Amino acid sequence: MIVQNPARPEWGLGQVQSRIGDRVTVNFEHEGKLTIDAGVILLLPATG
Repeated sequence: MIVQNPARPEWGLGQVQSRIGDRVTVNFEHEGKLTIDAGVILLLPATG
């Protein structure tokens, strides 16, 4: 799934690598691989 973090648009689009509970590992095009707590940080499906 391709997602974006609306609070950090400079990260670009990210591809979800894995999800375990609320922990989501995303590889963002401009920020690299990050583990995000989806219970705290909103990730939206990319549009377009």
